[in-house]
Order: sequence, then C-alpha cells, then structure tokens
Amino acid sequence: MSDYKTITFEQKGRVAVVTLNRPDSLNALNAEVMADVAECFAAIDRNKDIAVSVITGAGRAFAAGADIKEMQPQSFSDMYVEDYFAGWDRFAVCRKPVIAAVNGFALGGGCELAMMCDLIIASDKAKFGQPEIKLGVTPGMGGSIRLTKAIGKAKAMDLVLTGRMIDGEEADRIGLVSRVVPHDELMDIALKAADEVAGFSIPSIMAAKEMVSRALELPTTEGVKFERRLFQGLFGTEDQKEGMAAFSEKRAANFQDK
Repeated sequence: MSDYKTITFEQKGRVAVVTLNRPDSLNALNAEVMADVAECFAAIDRNKDIAVSVITGAGRAFAAGADIKEMQPQSFSDMYVEDYFAGWDRFAVCRKPVIAAVNGFALGGGCELAMMCDLIIASDKAKFGQPEIKLGVTPGMGGSIRLTKAIGKAKAMDLVLTGRMIDGEEADRIGLVSRVVPHDELMDIALKAADEVAGFSIPSIMAAKEMVSRALELPTTEGVKFERRLFQGLFGTEDQKEGMAAFSEKRAANFQDK
C-alpha cells in the first residue's frame, strides 16, 4: 500500500481498516481525500489477502461533508469539465464488501460516502443528514438516488429539502443504517462483523455483494435471473465443494478462495 496523506490504512488478518484522517476539519472530503480513498480501495480489491474492509473517521466525525473551502470558488465550467465528485465512483465500485463504522457526524458527502458502503454500523452518537440545501446546492455524490432507494421518497425528500440532521436511532428506524451500537463498542462490533464476513470464501462474498447491489437496479425477473447465474457459477469453485462437504461432514469449512 502507498503512503497516504489524508487516510490511514491497517490490515488485520483478512480485514482492512481505513480511517479518514483529517480530524481538524472533521474529515471534510476534498479532492486529496477522494484520490487517496479511491487508490486505497483499488489496491484492496487487488489484494488477494483482504476479504472485507471497514472505513471510519478519526476524531468526532465520520465525515462532516465535502470541503466547502475547496468548492466555494468553483464555476460551473470548473465543476463540469473536471466532472467534480466523479472520482468517488472508483470507491463505489469496490467489489469486496465495505462496512462503514460511523462514529459521529456523517453529513452531506459523509452521509453519501456511508451510503456507498455495504453495511452501515452507527455509533449511538452518530448524526446523519444531507444539508446541502442550506448552501444553495444539492447532494452531488449520489445522495439523492441512494437515499431514496434506501429509505423511500417521503423520507428522502424530508432530509434533502429541509437539510435536517437525524440521530442514529432515527436512521435505524427508517432503514438508513444496518444497526446502532454503543459508541465505545463501535469499532469492536464493526471488526467482529468484518471478521465474520472475512471467514467466508472471497468469491462467494463478492458474488453476494454484486447480486444484492444489482437488486436495486434490475426488475425482479431480471434480478432473479442474475442471482441464479451467479449462484450457479459458484458451483465451479473449489470452495463450493469444500463448503458443502464440510456441512455434510459436520466440520468447519476450510475455504481457499478458489
């Protein structure tokens, strides 16, 4: 892995832990953060020894939003020609599961970053919101579409049009997060979940992520066909043979990611 200026990377067995590391700015997401995160997760995808990742923030925020100081002077031409925020697509297409451990503020781009992940485990001190309307703009990192798909039109309209913040309890109630846990236990619980996922076969983990993600895009009939093909394809792996043999023999499976 490269040396990053705005994030830290640690590998714990088959789990990668990536921490947004700009605590003095509440981990505001500028172009440098975007580049570091994209590069790091591309490397994680290529690393055969990593099965799953956890992303969190240093200090009291997950990420309090995009970097306003960086954006404020930009013109339409600047934003359009540079295709501003498009670099986050490189993170969103990570093929291995990513768990967001939301430790505090996840506002604007921070909320959008969390929604790009596959599981959101939130601290009971977490705060979510899409407050861009207060700045005269709108979500720009996929917030409107991912939020609507996650919680429905009525709730998404509420958050996007009012810009209000919600706590972890409300985020859990409306389906934005996977679970809410005590703040002091957040990383332990997130890492435990990651370790559980990492204990399975990487091909099946990647297939499961892909089929659930595609479910949001496809009609039911096509989604079922897509799921079926991935399911059938896993019968070409050694791990399918091992997993089913282990079940029959009442022992733990020894997956080899093949």
